[in-house]
Amino acid sequence: MRTAFKEWAIVVDALGRGEQIIILRKGGIAEGRDGFKVEHPRFLLFPTLFHQQREAVIVSAQARYDEIAPTLPKPDRLLIQFSAEVVEWFRLDSLEAANRLRGQHVWRDEVIADRFEWGRTKDIFAIAVRVSRLAMPIDLPMAPSYGGCKSWVELEAEADVSTAAPVLDSEHFSLKLAKFREALKS
Repeated sequence: MRTAFKEWAIVVDALGRGEQIIILRKGGIAEGRDGFKVEHPRFLLFPTLFHQQREAVIVSAQARYDEIAPTLPKPDRLLIQFSAEVVEWFRLDSLEAANRLRGQHVWRDEVIADRFEWGRTKDIFAIAVRVSRLAMPIDLPMAPSYGGCKSWVELEAEADVSTAAPVLDSEHFSLKLAKFREALKS
């Protein structure tokens, strides 16, 4: 697998620990007029350090960020430890719907509201993913092609995901997925 999805390091950490199964995405500037699309059913999680993420997450995630910050790779390195599979996704066209996911992710309410309002369309994507830990993390040099405000990148190296193991067992994942679905029922 070479396709990777860029997400804040603290969110990748929460996904990788099974704390959350949700990715909320408006889309990067580089995605153009059509905005974000769930283009790939399976991908690697590419942790980023952009956009003042510590201040944009809830207090418990801020404490976790402080804990892991010293261990994060230098800006010239990329460490990939997780893959993800899209299980379900919704385009949320009301902030009320996005707010019903409170408690299922680490983002602060203000961040969700700002992302919802940003751009030409008033919406945000909620993506439920099944995350697996790679048997061997992938340590790569940061390539110029990985930069920019975009969601999807193609890595310069192939990753073996055949032996990756889910971070949540089936029962716990199913409970989180049911909670996600229940929150978004119309």
